[in-house]
Amino acid sequence: MKAMIMAAGVGSRLMPLTMQIPKPMVPMANKPLMENIVEVLQEHGFTDIMANLHYHANVIEDYFADGSHWRVNMNYSLETELLGTAGGIKNCENFLDETFVVVSGDALTDIDLSKLLAEHRGRGALATIALKEVAEVEHFGVVVTDELGRINQFQEKPSPEIALSNLANTGIYIFEPEIFKYIPVRQFYDFGKQVFPHLVKIKAPFYGVKVADYWCDIGNLDTYRSAHSDILQGLVKVSTKGDIRGSVNGKVLSGEGVIIGKDVRLEGDIVIGENCIIEDGASLKDAVIWSNTLIGKGAVIEDSVIGEDCHIGELCHIRPSAVIAGGCVLDKNITINTGQKVFNKTVNHNLNQG
Repeated sequence: MKAMIMAAGVGSRLMPLTMQIPKPMVPMANKPLMENIVEVLQEHGFTDIMANLHYHANVIEDYFADGSHWRVNMNYSLETELLGTAGGIKNCENFLDETFVVVSGDALTDIDLSKLLAEHRGRGALATIALKEVAEVEHFGVVVTDELGRINQFQEKPSPEIALSNLANTGIYIFEPEIFKYIPVRQFYDFGKQVFPHLVKIKAPFYGVKVADYWCDIGNLDTYRSAHSDILQGLVKVSTKGDIRGSVNGKVLSGEGVIIGKDVRLEGDIVIGENCIIEDGASLKDAVIWSNTLIGKGAVIEDSVIGEDCHIGELCHIRPSAVIAGGCVLDKNITINTGQKVFNKTVNHNLNQG
């Protein structure tokens, strides 16, 4: 069976982590986020996969190559100019010549695609959207269905007072090839703004299916951190890379080659990438540390994300919601304040904004 992964986006909301890599390749439990999607597709028999590429396209193609390591066949569609969600799929019309699934490249999920496909076929649908109940509707496109699951309205990020539904569009779709009749050739075209409203208007067999499986849109740095906690707490069924052990009030995932010094305090849910060094007396709380990074003696990292190949000097203090780009070097005794995003390669003075 065939599938498409939407992997062309820039991932601007995850900057500065996505300066050198595309959003689908950000580490999630020490593996690229998109790798989890490939594994879910393979588990449910979707082994012929197309991924559309644009931003840092070579990073994705070099990693997955032909897909044989994951027992799938990977194919790629390079977009020199972005075509939109629907336009990107239209560009692959010749490949997607049977019932196919579409998955957003920035989703963390363990969705049962086999069950979703059965619902789609059982209803004789042209298009089916996987829907997930959410508490904060204002962050999502929500979908309104009738009692039979037929979609009759969309609301884009409505305020709670006017929301007609709490079911979010997950960006996981199943389509019949006939969907291409509703997408023009060689132009930017969007499912949510153009294709889906048209399907509602013409009363096409267009359905939403509520799913109970885990789904998280890794849309910003807060959800990126919280999704790691969900993995460590066993709320989502995904594979991880490294060893998991307990911490104070949480768990720690340590990649291969990690060295942790004496009297290091580990609190909450922490992910440490491969070949990291955490020196004596450092303190980490609810942190995500990418690979090949050194955390100096006595440094404190709170609720923050540190990119790969960083050097965090002795006694540095990284306060909550801060983000350090890959390759950064912080002198000793540097304080990075709450919410600060550090793009600088070398920091030798305190950053007090935020």
